[in-house]
Parts: sequence; structure tokens; C-alpha cells
Amino acid sequence: MANNNDQKILELKKQIEEKKKKLDKSQKFVPVTNCSIEIDGIRHNIHALAKEQIIGLLIKVNSYALSAKELGLFDTYTISGYNVSEWIEDLKAKLNFMSRKEEEQKLKAMEAKLDRLLSDDKKVELEINEIESLLKD
Repeated sequence: MANNNDQKILELKKQIEEKKKKLDKSQKFVPVTNCSIEIDGIRHNIHALAKEQIIGLLIKVNSYALSAKELGLFDTYTISGYNVSEWIEDLKAKLNFMSRKEEEQKLKAMEAKLDRLLSDDKKVELEINEIESLLKD
């Protein structure tokens, strides 16, 4: 029974590894703006905001953008020295970055749980295989 569980655990670990590789290929957060936006007299540092705050700010800035488009002012409308589209781009990028980080943490937690579930015999076998492969190099 343990051997069957070990096999399933190793398969799940492989799936987690694949997901982690895809996350690693994701871009880093490289802002277009200076990340310091003032809305309604309050200055916000995008780097210091929580995910919910980023979402709220993105919705607010997007509503300003829609209004600016409707009024024919989109190309000239700036907030804190940057075009509204640049703020939207940065807020979306920061949100995506945060979501990838959350996913990364979840995968690491799952991987740690799976490691604890492996049988002692399987752990020893994996360690021996790792040492053996190091000696071949």
C-alpha cells in the first residue's frame, strides 16, 4: 500500500514541479510608472499595497480611463505625471505578479506536505539515488 502511495506522491510532485517551471518563466514586475500614484488626494505606493487594494485602485483608475475616453481626453489625461493607460498597465502587471507569488507559495506548501507523506523507505531510496547520480558526475 505504501509503495502505491509513494508512486502517487511522486507523480503529484512531478506535476507541481511542472507548474513551478511555468511560473519561473513568468515575467518579473517591471513598472512603467514610478509606482507612486495620487488618487483623491491620497498617495499610494503600488509596491506597498495588498492585492485587494491593487484591485480597488485598478477599478477606480479604469473608470477614470473610460470616462476620459468618453470625453475624448484619453490621450492627454495623466495621473501623477503618467498617462492613465500606463497606470492601468502597471496595476495589472503588479496584480499578475502578486497572483504568481501566491501560486508559488501554494505549490511549495503542497510539495512540503507531499514530502512528509513519503514513506521512510522511499525517502532513503531517493537520497541514495541522488548521491549515486552525484558520484557519476
